[in-house]
Amino acid sequence: MEFIDVVNKRESTRKFNDEVIPEDLLNKILDVGRIAPSAKNFQPTKILVVRSSEGLEKIDRCTRCRFNANTVLIVCCDKNIAWKEEGDDSVVMDASIFATHVMLAATNYGVDNIWIKLFDKEKIIEEFNLSDNLEPVCLMPLGYRREDYKGSPWHNIRKSLDEIVTYL
Repeated sequence: MEFIDVVNKRESTRKFNDEVIPEDLLNKILDVGRIAPSAKNFQPTKILVVRSSEGLEKIDRCTRCRFNANTVLIVCCDKNIAWKEEGDDSVVMDASIFATHVMLAATNYGVDNIWIKLFDKEKIIEEFNLSDNLEPVCLMPLGYRREDYKGSPWHNIRKSLDEIVTYL
């Protein structure tokens, strides 16, 4: 698929069916995230792939936004590895770039997805026994949309370029 087609096709899916993503395909998707840029190339992103019933039950205790996906990525950043300087760091930025690469790769390979920010970060840390250095940045349910899912009516509503870009 051409890149512009991937970007235009990607949409937040809020109803997943029960079909399981084959592990080799999931690894191809994650490998695209692996090559995402990061500050100073420190590569601090850590991913927890949640596929077990027990793990998905934990996800459900932390968010209402799993949408029946049977694979959920917990996208984290290792604060001990991330670039830091004078009170600033690249934790959220590096994990977000990784997650964006994964989102677009999944779309390219026909796997639906959604970026979830609405989750209880402290509960994720507790439920998955994350070390103090790991900061969860987003959840990403992955899978295949249900046939009856119509998508968001707002998906194709975009501001014009002149509303968001200023040339100086």
